[in-house]
Amino acid sequence: MSQNTLFITHKALPGKRDEVRRAWETHLAPSIEARQVHDAYFYCYDDSDPDTIRVFQRYTAGTDPQAFMQGPAYDAYIAAVSPLLAHPPVIHAATVAWAKDSSATTAETA
Repeated sequence: MSQNTLFITHKALPGKRDEVRRAWETHLAPSIEARQVHDAYFYCYDDSDPDTIRVFQRYTAGTDPQAFMQGPAYDAYIAAVSPLLAHPPVIHAATVAWAKDSSATTAETA
């Protein structure tokens, strides 16, 4: 089974990265916690740029990552963060070809 992932980069306006995170915590974190289709989610501050956020999302096999970005929580998040961002989020979709998963007994290959 293949797993879909998203790599997302947010470039906040200077000094606004923590405000972007608060908007994420308000609008997206609760639905991400509740959704079973996200089996891995990492919200990360870029160590080399104080205004950049990098997000990694892995979805359960067969899940369409685009469906999450069409819901009301994501719409509310984008409305809240748009004035805080230098440009819209950059989103790259990828299919997992191999992964080490500490919760699984074997690594999957595509």
